[in-house]
Amino acid sequence: MFQKILIANRGEIAVRIIRACRELGIKTVAVYSEADRNALHTQLADEAICIGPAAADESYLSIERIVSATIAAEADAIHPGFGFLSENAKFVEICQKCNIKFIGPSAEIINKMGNKSEARKTMMEAGVPVVPGTKEAVYTVEDGKRIADEMGYPVMIKASSGGGGKGMRIADSEDVFSNAFKTAQKESINAFADNTMYIEKYIESPRHIEVQILADQYGKVIQLGERDCSIQRRHQKLIEESPSSVMTPELRKKLGETAVKAAQAVKYENAGTIEFLLDKNGEFYFMEMNTRIQVEHPVTEMVTGLDLIKEQINIAQGQPLEINQEDIIIRGHSIECRINAENPNKNFMPCPGTIYEMHLPGGNGVRIDTAMFQGYTIPPYYDSMIAKVIVHDKDRASAINKMRSTLGEVVFEGIETNLDFQYEILNHQAFRNGKINTHFIQDYFE
Repeated sequence: MFQKILIANRGEIAVRIIRACRELGIKTVAVYSEADRNALHTQLADEAICIGPAAADESYLSIERIVSATIAAEADAIHPGFGFLSENAKFVEICQKCNIKFIGPSAEIINKMGNKSEARKTMMEAGVPVVPGTKEAVYTVEDGKRIADEMGYPVMIKASSGGGGKGMRIADSEDVFSNAFKTAQKESINAFADNTMYIEKYIESPRHIEVQILADQYGKVIQLGERDCSIQRRHQKLIEESPSSVMTPELRKKLGETAVKAAQAVKYENAGTIEFLLDKNGEFYFMEMNTRIQVEHPVTEMVTGLDLIKEQINIAQGQPLEINQEDIIIRGHSIECRINAENPNKNFMPCPGTIYEMHLPGGNGVRIDTAMFQGYTIPPYYDSMIAKVIVHDKDRASAINKMRSTLGEVVFEGIETNLDFQYEILNHQAFRNGKINTHFIQDYFE
C-alpha cells in the first residue's frame, strides 16, 4: 500500500488528487515552479518541493527534477494528473527503473496508444471501427496529396503524436492541401518533435463522444458510460456532459462494449478514455485513446457515484476492481463548464492577473473544482483554465437550468473570464434542444 504519493502537476487537478489521497490516508508531496510558490496545491500537501523556474520545460516537464524530488521525498508513487508528463512513455520507463510506481498504464501502452497512427492500426486489428484513413504514417506533402486524392475530399490531416488540437488541419480541396499539411506538420514538429502525420476522411458535423474505462491488473475492464464533449472551440473542449442526449439504449450498449473491446485489445490498465466520432447516421468511429485521467472526469463521477482518482490509486496498488459492469448505473444528468481566464472579446486571449474578489456557489448537486483563492495571482505561463463548474440533476433540462443559475453566482473580480460566453452557450436554443456537434461554436458564435 502506498504511504506517500508525489503529484507531478499543478492547479485544480493537483488539489483534486491531494484531497483523494487525504481521504485514503496517504501522505502527499506537491511539486511547484517558482511561479507557483504560493499556489493552493503547495499549501494543501504534506510536503512541497520547488522543482525549478516558471517555464514548464524546466519544472513540470522536467523528468529529471520530478524523479529527483520523488526520491528525495521518499514517495512510493507518482500521480501525473493530466497534461504535462501524464502521457510521456519515457517518464514512465524512468519511474519504473527508479522503483517508483506510476499511477497509470505502462510505457508500452502509452507508446502504442499515444501514437495516433499506431493506435488506428491496433484498433483496426481488434475490429474496432475507425475513420477511413491511412494505415501507416505519412511524411511528405506528395504522399499525403496522393492519399487524399484517392480518399476524396474533405480530409483531416493529423499529427501522429498530436493532442490538444495541435497539428490538425482540414483540407477541403486539393488547392489547400499542401499548405494545410505543411502547417500541421510544422506544428507537430514544434509541439511534439515528431514529423509523422496521418490522414483521415473528414467526418462532417460529428459529435465527440467518449467512454470512461477502468481496468485492473487482472484483466477486468469496465466502462462507466459516455460523455458528450461536442461543445469545443478550436478542438478545445468547453462543456462536457454525461450521458449524451443523442444515444439510444442500443447505441449506448454497442458503444460501451466497443470501448471495452478497445481497452482489452491493448491489455489496458488503470483509468483511460476511448474517444469516438459519432456521425449523423448513428455510426461511430474510434478517434483516439487518452491514457490518463481526463479534465472532464467529474461528470462521470457525478452520474456514477464513483471517485475515479481513488480508483486509479487502488488499481496502481494492485487491488482488483471491486465493482462489476452490472453495478454501474447512470443516475440523472451532469454538465461541466470549463472556466478560463481569457477574454472572448479579444479572440479568447489569456488574461492572467490577480483575483481581487471571488465567490463560488454551492448547494445540492453543485461541485466546483479549482485551485483559485482571493488574492491569488494567476501566472501567465500555464493553461488558462481556472475552474471547473459541475452540476448534477434529474435530467438534462434540469441540469442546464442548474448550471445557468450556478454560473450566475460565480464571481472572479480582477480578471477576464469566459463565464458570460458559457452562459450564452447554455441559453442557446440549439444547445438546450440537444442539437449539438463539434462545429456548434463555429456555426453560432464565430
